[in-house]
Amino acid sequence: MTNTETNNSQNSHPQSTSTGFDTVKVLDTMLANDHFSKWLGIVVDEYRLGYCRLHYTVKEEMLNGFGIIHGGALFSASDSAFALACNSQGRLSVALDVTISFIKSAKVGDILTVEAKEIHTGNSTSFYNVTTTNEKNEIIALFKGTAYRTGKKVYE
Repeated sequence: MTNTETNNSQNSHPQSTSTGFDTVKVLDTMLANDHFSKWLGIVVDEYRLGYCRLHYTVKEEMLNGFGIIHGGALFSASDSAFALACNSQGRLSVALDVTISFIKSAKVGDILTVEAKEIHTGNSTSFYNVTTTNEKNEIIALFKGTAYRTGKKVYE
């Protein structure tokens, strides 16, 4: 499987949103030009309305000066899952406010799973919790995001 592709064996079936958008087309549109997520090597395992689960392998280029994963790499992968989840309804959404707490470190070769779950979606904002875990299901990072929902569509 190549970087930033979906794992179709575990991916949810296409879902039509309340606005008539197809979640698979939303996902494909977003990943097509997301070069940073491609660099991270993310693989989307499951995607549906208000939800995204992905994984990636920690690479040497992601390490800080102490030989453990850089906080920016953890933040970026969490932000990618957050972006995919909050745009799943087909309405272009952008981050308004995000925070992250680093709980545990990770090293080269660790496979990290990032799960973004919708807490609430209103007319103009939505709220998400994003959890990063390792292969032992230990929490590595907790990310909380608020998105602004624009009036634009993710795709035409």
